Amino acid sequence: MSGNGNGKDVASTAIRIIVADDHPAILDAVTRFLESERGFELVGRAGDGEEALQVIEETKPEIALLDIRMPGFGGIEIAAKLAASPATTSVVLFTAYPERALLLAALDVGVRGFILKEAPLDELARALRIVAGGASYIDASLAGVLAGPAVNDRMLTLTKRERDVLRLLAQGMRDEQAGRTLSISPLTVRTHVQHAMAKLSCDTRTQAVAVALRESLID
Repeated sequence: MSGNGNGKDVASTAIRIIVADDHPAILDAVTRFLESERGFELVGRAGDGEEALQVIEETKPEIALLDIRMPGFGGIEIAAKLAASPATTSVVLFTAYPERALLLAALDVGVRGFILKEAPLDELARALRIVAGGASYIDASLAGVLAGPAVNDRMLTLTKRERDVLRLLAQGMRDEQAGRTLSISPLTVRTHVQHAMAKLSCDTRTQAVAVALRESLID
């Protein structure tokens, strides 16, 4: 994603992104970082939900990095509006609110990533690259919030193959790529993922990967 130092190459491969947050200091810090980080093209910024949606409609970015709560409406509401439209923008929520109900509501409307505001900026860049590559990202510290109460009793029953599959998904691979790596079919990959989800009491594969990362079941 970073190119080879040639401005034209970088521009042609850069991840187009907008950032929205109602805290000016956070908005300034994140936008300055992304403007200086190779591989990203900041195409807009906003200080509230209405402005963010307008900027998304105008610029059609690959990723919208949104505060989960903003005046007017927050990142979840914006994600829901985008899900009901032809837009192809992926939403990543930048949050200081690790509340399970909010995170599950966000997953329900197709949010592709969650990262805490206290996370290092390098980790933020990594999360955005993972989402731009077609995978989902959940800050490992949020995994316990998303996990169901039976996780601790079940996680040790994951098979080696289930852990292998989750590890490859955490690296951003799709089912087909993981299958080729492990010499199994995409259908078998999906079966292993479903079994892991059940054992970890997770509703989605993204949650399962996050829980496995947090509990050091995969690295």
